Amino acid sequence: MNLNRGYLADFLSLLFPQLCEACNEKLSGQEKLICTNCLYHLPYTNFHQQADHIVAQQFWGKIALEASYALFYFTKGGKVQRLMHHLKYKNKPQIGTLLGQIAGNQLVVNDKLKSVDVIIPVPLHPSRMRKRGYNQSEHFANGLAERLKAIVSAKNLVRSKATETQTQKSRYARFENVKSVFVIKNPEALAGKHILLVDDIMTTGSTLESCGQILLQIEGVKLSIATIAYAE
Repeated sequence: MNLNRGYLADFLSLLFPQLCEACNEKLSGQEKLICTNCLYHLPYTNFHQQADHIVAQQFWGKIALEASYALFYFTKGGKVQRLMHHLKYKNKPQIGTLLGQIAGNQLVVNDKLKSVDVIIPVPLHPSRMRKRGYNQSEHFANGLAERLKAIVSAKNLVRSKATETQTQKSRYARFENVKSVFVIKNPEALAGKHILLVDDIMTTGSTLESCGQILLQIEGVKLSIATIAYAE
């Protein structure tokens, strides 16, 4: 029976080969979602080994952070853009979970980030959530939580109104676009916690800043941020 299943799996793989989500080449052996070559050569930032990197600098004088992080650099036309496109628009939430696990392996050795209690994904508005079916940042959070041994809180921070797309907006316009759109339903549950706020891609950081300002109003909260990618 198991032998027959093996033959069937091999036959199906010939008809419908599994392809790397980053480079579109055929996966082999035990590879899942992303091939070994891409996993090795993707543009990692290694921000977990630095303190004053470019993402941290974006928030200086704006919100107080314990630590900040992005897994990859994002460039137009690159493999990370392809991964993000498949994650958000091709119904591949498992990509987010895998990238969260990879990021978590880096962050678990960071003294400031391994103490995280709660991971909060930047929320989608309910209308966008219904259209997409899932929040890509929540899947990234789930992967992180596996490695950091933290809990994911995906329903406490909510987006109270839909906003326009941030694409092509200036930093000021981006911040105005998301100002006062986030609400915390149960702040007492987060009091005294080290919160890791996560999103998929960071450009100006306006969305993270807006969320962070709300979270830091809670008594005793320490805040860090992490994203899958940083777009220079």
